[in-house]
Amino acid sequence: MIVKRMTVMAALAAMAMLAGTTGCRQRSGEETAPAETFMQQPGWNGGTGTTVGGKTADSQQAERRGATVGGIIADSQQAERRGATAGGKTADGQQAERRGTGRSETGGGDAADLLRQRVGRGISETMLRRTGYVTSYNKRTRCPNWVAWTLTKEHTYGRELRDEERFEEDLDVPEPRATYQDYYNSRMDRGHMCPAGDNKWSAQAMTESFLMTNICPQNHGLNKEDWNDLEMQCRTWARRYGELTIVCGPLFEEENPRQIGRNKVTVPSAFFKVVYREKPRPAAIGFIFGNHGRRQPWREQTVSIDEVERRAGIDFFWQLPDDVEDRVEAQDDGDDWR
Repeated sequence: MIVKRMTVMAALAAMAMLAGTTGCRQRSGEETAPAETFMQQPGWNGGTGTTVGGKTADSQQAERRGATVGGIIADSQQAERRGATAGGKTADGQQAERRGTGRSETGGGDAADLLRQRVGRGISETMLRRTGYVTSYNKRTRCPNWVAWTLTKEHTYGRELRDEERFEEDLDVPEPRATYQDYYNSRMDRGHMCPAGDNKWSAQAMTESFLMTNICPQNHGLNKEDWNDLEMQCRTWARRYGELTIVCGPLFEEENPRQIGRNKVTVPSAFFKVVYREKPRPAAIGFIFGNHGRRQPWREQTVSIDEVERRAGIDFFWQLPDDVEDRVEAQDDGDDWR
């Protein structure tokens, strides 16, 4: 009887200990915040975020993004559609059609290689590949450092129209980022770097040209007049020479530049554009336009690419043989382009 009583008491004690341990585990679990909570805590840049590959992503995007591959941000939904990574550039299935593989939509062979430029040390940079262009995005200015694309004769034609497109914030970059609303009452246009007119050949390319990471605050007069004139001239050159590599972007040369909107998008003081061709012989030309509405005919804005490199802090077309690069980047008279 005593033995049975002791056995029952021991069993009860064991059950009590087990219940207490289980209770502790449950309480411990309740006190441990889920992973999502940590991703929602403020990040170093004043936004919310987690860091993937040295780049910050907000909590909503962190759920969609799986990793940063080769400097190009990819979300998890895209990763499901992408099957492989080749040369640091990911694409397949729907994404291959949308953004292009390493050598397709944005040009082939050497032209595709020339799309990557080098920015100076200390300049914020996130690389983004789109169907019709590649952009180096700067999270500090909320503008691109540069945007590069290959313009072929074929790409100067197409049926896609910009009329039904609308500007969209780019969810592939962290907050704070430029939005459509940032431009309200700023007296600044949402100025394309890679123009919509160069993307008429693809519906997806046209849509992506309206992402805010391809846009800068631009004076209305410049956007509608001289900058537009140069864009049309580049299409004329593409039809004449067959293929161009074009890079353009903003210059921030003021000590205290203006910022617009809730997200403080920095207003450039000027814009550059550099153009390179292979045929009938390698040649290049550069342009710099002040971000104002006074007339600036493109023929009067020509400069050497060396000059653009000096002012922008960017090394253009570094993939070329040194002798070719040195020669074409020193040209500033535009005689080969008349």
